Amino acid sequence: PNVLQEGYGSAAVLPEEGIYLAASVYRPVLQFTDKVASMLPTKYSQLGNDGLLAFVENFVKDHFLPTMFVDYRKSVQQAISSPAAFRPRAHMVTTYTPSIEKGRPVLQGLLAIDYLTKEVLGWAQAMPKFASDLVKYVQTFLERTYERCRTSYMEAVLEKQSYMLIGRHDIEKLMKVDSSSACLPNLLGQFNMESNSSDAETIEVELELNELLLNLRPIKQENLIHDDNKLILLASLSDSLEYVADSIERLGQTTQRASNHVGGKYHHSRSDSAPTRSLVSFAQDYRKLAVDCLKVLRIEMQLETIFHMQEMINTEYLDDQDAEEPDDFIISLTAQITRRDEAMAPFISNAKRNYIFGGICGVAANASIKALADMKSINLFGVQQICRNSIALEQALAAIPSIDSEAVQQRLDRVRTYYELLNMPSEALLAFITEHMHLFTAAEYANLLNVQVPGREIPPDAQDRVSEILSL
Repeated sequence: PNVLQEGYGSAAVLPEEGIYLAASVYRPVLQFTDKVASMLPTKYSQLGNDGLLAFVENFVKDHFLPTMFVDYRKSVQQAISSPAAFRPRAHMVTTYTPSIEKGRPVLQGLLAIDYLTKEVLGWAQAMPKFASDLVKYVQTFLERTYERCRTSYMEAVLEKQSYMLIGRHDIEKLMKVDSSSACLPNLLGQFNMESNSSDAETIEVELELNELLLNLRPIKQENLIHDDNKLILLASLSDSLEYVADSIERLGQTTQRASNHVGGKYHHSRSDSAPTRSLVSFAQDYRKLAVDCLKVLRIEMQLETIFHMQEMINTEYLDDQDAEEPDDFIISLTAQITRRDEAMAPFISNAKRNYIFGGICGVAANASIKALADMKSINLFGVQQICRNSIALEQALAAIPSIDSEAVQQRLDRVRTYYELLNMPSEALLAFITEHMHLFTAAEYANLLNVQVPGREIPPDAQDRVSEILSL
């Protein structure tokens, strides 16, 4: 059957069905030997069923399996080379569903490969003597499919900054220990939704990672993946790879149990051509690529945020009246976040959406606070404008169902607190620093005193007094 035909995917093919399918073809082979034995003249009957069965098994190995492999290879090629094979389709569903039966939008190419894998491994379970040959067939087209998926991934990320960054040792190390990585599956497909890091460690890792990303400024648009379709493909590819990885792992365990069940009866046959890799190792390759897709998406959204937020440095915050709207770069950023979240929603689970979009808030908050160091002056209306920007960003992020809105509020409240300190007279600011020494760094407090605020007088010894307070 053409497994890529429109509408396929309403139900998954169960391994048991594959066994029955294989058995239905294998049984006539046995019936054939019985039939031939009954028709042979008496002088040949001494061969018996064992001899005829051996003949048929030579037949199966030398003729039947090679022919079958050619047919399956054609099916695999068709499955992964079709234009529709790697085109995300959401089936008009607006939210993600984890079940194939309910419309999980696994890419058609990978759905077809999963179907073919189940079918061939069904044969392996029904014909244990040829299991190693059949498993090798599966390994061959799993490898070919992986390469096709890798090509699709590379087409989306090639020469883009996010792809290059996830391979950088310092960033890769920080991403691994970042508490948000609890949303990702490990190579065995298990999730650890509970982070072992303390709040202080979590903030420290986040700050260190944000610092590395902010040091990349200025971010250029040509280094970003500005095509939303490529981002949707990465989300869909990640989920589809994980679906197939889970399936391969289950099938590999079932096939292994079937091989163990027949014991040493066919041991010599299997050991002559033992598979060089286990199916589980293929599942791990698929999972690693699925995770790389998510890492690229997370870093991409952080870089997009920095790309928009770096406009703060070029903005004059000395308006003579209160503006009613956030800055244009904030309107553009929040619209992009909302659009991309809605576009990815059918293709990826909430936990992974949280991972993709969850890094935006921290990097935006840090970029906002750091921006003051590059400002010469700011007035009361400028402070209000920056506070308005942070409120607009908070609302956009809080609208994403998977995001921890409380954590978003805390980080952006800190931005508003920081800028509102500029409205205080110098003595009141020094009193605040005395009471909240650890709320901001020494450099951040120093920037509050360095920037010119119309109508605010800073005594000449203010910086010395701050240094004295913070050294206590």
